[in-house]
Amino acid sequence: MEFIVNRETVLPALNKATGVVDRHQTLPILGHLLVVARDGRVSLTGTDLEVEVKTSFEAEILQEGETTTPARKLFDICRQLSEGAEIRFRLRDERCVITAGRGRFTLGQLPATDFPIMDLPADGFDFQIQEGQLKHVLDKTAFAMAQQDVRYYLNGLLLELKADALIAVATDGHRLAKFVTPLDLALDTERQGIVPSKTVMELKRQLGGSDAPVALRLSERSLRVVVGTMTLTSKLIDGRYPDYERVIPGRDGGMVIVEKDALRRALSRVSIFSNEKYRAVRLDFEPGRLKLLAHNPEQEEAEEEIELDYAGKPISIGFNVDYLMDVLGAIDAPAVSLYFQDANSSSLWRGADSESETFVVMPMRL
Repeated sequence: MEFIVNRETVLPALNKATGVVDRHQTLPILGHLLVVARDGRVSLTGTDLEVEVKTSFEAEILQEGETTTPARKLFDICRQLSEGAEIRFRLRDERCVITAGRGRFTLGQLPATDFPIMDLPADGFDFQIQEGQLKHVLDKTAFAMAQQDVRYYLNGLLLELKADALIAVATDGHRLAKFVTPLDLALDTERQGIVPSKTVMELKRQLGGSDAPVALRLSERSLRVVVGTMTLTSKLIDGRYPDYERVIPGRDGGMVIVEKDALRRALSRVSIFSNEKYRAVRLDFEPGRLKLLAHNPEQEEAEEEIELDYAGKPISIGFNVDYLMDVLGAIDAPAVSLYFQDANSSSLWRGADSESETFVVMPMRL
């Protein structure tokens, strides 16, 4: 196998395929990329057995073939080369030899036949969404996913397909994010799958904000996403997601409207004095104003006030400030609507007049 390619052509492909390669893999082959040169194109495939990314680019193929080579080293070599460098990649004496200008690099390789390829889902439901739309869905919800929770089904993002909408939900048991995107899916029966957090974060890294179509296939055990020349295939988490609608509070209690940036800036300043472990802040709601308070074991404390639209009874609620900052970061509207029952019940947050998004945050005992 031998081919020649420009650095600016191969580097984006390497960036995509290398993203899923685990630095601490147990099998040597999982630290490699599968490189296949055929029909004027070179394809690169990386996997960790749970998620696989395959992408390709045009190249001058001098000799067709396939092999595997260390992913990170190949990426680092190409990244460090000068802009516009012509790279020659070839196999010689069971080694991968890369030459560019006066540089020559020899990498090890493993047989391509040993590389594990994930089966593409043959069944499932196919649909399309714009690239920017899909990224927006993930940005709105992914922050609420659990990380290494014993309730393994929470370590991912629920995708729910209905006849007229795509619904994404994430929760770690302390907060919840739900976002609804209208789509004409024409489904007879609803479908859903739990996408692992690593897959979600990789998609967030790979996706842009364009209007280009993204093709998805959601099957019983896997998800396939095709964006341009990249195909991402991921296993789904085998489990039943909890009934998230039951934990979303109603809107029949207190209701507050507050300017988002003012609240975010006040929280940022007050949080400097919060306990580093618990990150607690107290919000005192009073007619026409909100008082924010925080203190730490060193007897230091902070207090701020901001104006807000509220005419109910005074109430104090404790929150993890990081959870609130995540929610405010996901809201696009300039004003935030907040609904609460009492100091011990979950609160409902959303952008003012933004019915498609729902954020639930549990209170903290102070």
